[in-house]
Amino acid sequence: MLIPLRHENMSGRRWPIITFALIGLNIAIFLFTHWSIEAQQPKRAEARMHLLLLAAAHPELNTTPEAAEFVEHVKKASGAAWDQAAKPSRRLQDPWDAQMRLQDDPAILQSQMDALCQQFEESEHSSILDNYGFVPAHPHAASYVTANFLHGGWLHLIGNMWFLWLAGFILEDNWGRAIYSVFYLVAGAASLQFYAWCSPGSFVPLVGASGAVAALMGAFLVRFPKMKIEMAIVTLFYRFKFKAAAYWLLPLWLGMEFFYGAALGQSSSVAHWAHVGGFLFGMLGAFVIQKSGLEQKASAKIEAEISWTGDPAVVQAQEALDQGKLDEAVAILEKHVAEKPGSTDALIILQQVQWRRSDIPAYQRASVQLIQAYLKNRDVESAWHAYEEFSNTPDAKLPAAPWLELIRHLENQQNLDRAVSECDLLAQAHPQERPALLALLTAGRLSLKKLNRPDEALRFYKAADLSTVPHLDWESNIKGGIADAERAMTGQVATLK
Repeated sequence: MLIPLRHENMSGRRWPIITFALIGLNIAIFLFTHWSIEAQQPKRAEARMHLLLLAAAHPELNTTPEAAEFVEHVKKASGAAWDQAAKPSRRLQDPWDAQMRLQDDPAILQSQMDALCQQFEESEHSSILDNYGFVPAHPHAASYVTANFLHGGWLHLIGNMWFLWLAGFILEDNWGRAIYSVFYLVAGAASLQFYAWCSPGSFVPLVGASGAVAALMGAFLVRFPKMKIEMAIVTLFYRFKFKAAAYWLLPLWLGMEFFYGAALGQSSSVAHWAHVGGFLFGMLGAFVIQKSGLEQKASAKIEAEISWTGDPAVVQAQEALDQGKLDEAVAILEKHVAEKPGSTDALIILQQVQWRRSDIPAYQRASVQLIQAYLKNRDVESAWHAYEEFSNTPDAKLPAAPWLELIRHLENQQNLDRAVSECDLLAQAHPQERPALLALLTAGRLSLKKLNRPDEALRFYKAADLSTVPHLDWESNIKGGIADAERAMTGQVATLK
């Protein structure tokens, strides 16, 4: 079993109220409906089975339009199985089936069919699944919403809610509560419609939040492609943890869903095509929200809510931004930042304005200033959040000193894999600067002492040894690191032998 445990940014600027509310609402509805659904299912299943068996054995019998539609769909979907059901020699299903096998009176058979049609319609009309789940054969408007809040069992619920938490709260923090709420509901409806296109005429009710949650996963991929997700492989015999970047882990999941959807079709109890449709909608929606400026505007409002400022220049710039006067806002903010370089409020708005103007280099400059201001104020969490946004832009390269400070934060948080990868990126981006040398030494130390990867450690220490940055003061550390890594590699080879 493959289970996601966490990702690198498990904190936000404020409480994820909407995500909490969605999880709470799903749990409450499950507790309210689960036992009723379980009680209804046997009678509903029996009515359907008897109707189909009698219709297959006696196609001459009259049925109601609603029952006839159901029978015709099953007949087309079943193919050879329907022909098998019509054979007198097939295996008996229950005592009722045995009794009908012996019956040849047309009047009695029609009476049985009339009773079954009535039972079928009554069970359909009283069933929670048929009334509030999404039935592609005859969807109704409310089911595009209600189906997303029903679940078939505890594991179904827990799995969806865990994925909702992991992907949802960080998107809520970036998009704001209004955009996030609308996105979630529309995504759920879109995933259901995509499933209906792939399974037209199906009478199987579709329930669960997985389509909407898949959309959150697709949006997560677009917004945080480089963010690493910690995964666990759990079997009866062992457990193994690893980390993988979203840009290859999530497409792999999408590919598996596409494969299962194509291979299994409607025979699977999992709505794979709803997952595929939700994921694709989520990617498209996240791209539109980001490029339209809605996300940046929402983020600026969030910052305004959580940090009070009475600075007239910042207020004036925010008003100019709200009115779409982007050049005026830039002029006000750049003047203000020149006078007060540590003003995070001004830098946040400047960052949003430059994004709205599609001026990526200017956006990056504002982001660098914001990261440095956060670090100066010892707000490392906010600095890391700003860096995550910055690193998703093309050719992003943070100055070496604040970059190294963020790496130390990663090490303190025991996010060692990401710390090593950031060290590597820093060393490649600033090979002539002293922080690059320190980054190589840090990567070597973590790889050797913490991650037990002596081959990587040796590469980092050798790169430090070849660095053009003067390093006489670190010479003994470098040579010692090379020797320790080589000994560790020798020990690993000996163990394998």
